Amino acid sequence: MTQPNKGTLYFIPVTLGDNNKLNKVLPKDVVDLTHTLDQFIVEDEKTARQFLSAAKHPTPIRELTFTVLNKDTADKALPGMLHALNQGENVGLMSEAGCPGVADPGARLAALAHQKGYRVAPLVGPSSILLSLMASGMNGQQFAFLGYIPIEKSARQQRIKDIEKRSLFAKETQIFIETPYRNMHLLEDILANTNPDTKLCIACNVSLEDEYIQTKPVKVWKQGELPELHKKPTVFLLQA
Repeated sequence: MTQPNKGTLYFIPVTLGDNNKLNKVLPKDVVDLTHTLDQFIVEDEKTARQFLSAAKHPTPIRELTFTVLNKDTADKALPGMLHALNQGENVGLMSEAGCPGVADPGARLAALAHQKGYRVAPLVGPSSILLSLMASGMNGQQFAFLGYIPIEKSARQQRIKDIEKRSLFAKETQIFIETPYRNMHLLEDILANTNPDTKLCIACNVSLEDEYIQTKPVKVWKQGELPELHKKPTVFLLQA
């Protein structure tokens, strides 16, 4: 049960890239709400400051309070992040890009907040995963997000084969990502380890000015020039 007279933990989506215009991807109500907050839990303090500056936060950025929550944050540090909520103050949580809590360490804090009875309120904003699925033409009724693919080449190749088998068996769209500087290696392995008729969607820089989203069978991808994905945030979708 939600505790009365306690603060709310707002999950605030942010833009997916530096050249995103806020008014293109975020409702005005979301931006206005961030203006009411002065305490933020963030994945990366630098990008959070840049976002709040672009959002024209009325308080000088240097006077706002930032607490970092990333993949290296220990579980024992999480309860202290909820202290302000217990004092009746609202707190905003932001990922480095997109929607917090999805493929993001913020999910751990949401779980603890629910356990403690605090309200967790998600706000509307861009998710590269869902936007990619929407535009892919693949099965949007049944899909799975698998997160990151193994780094080591043989493990990565086996994982790709397993993903294709899962898609065929479950009739699901399989969605996965990679660290941007390894995108081309992943793409090469997908093309080398999947069946010719398997569909592959490459969604790169989603919602940005140079957005690229294309779905083709693997055999067609092999015949043409591949997009340059190095160091560009990319979502891969596969349907056998």
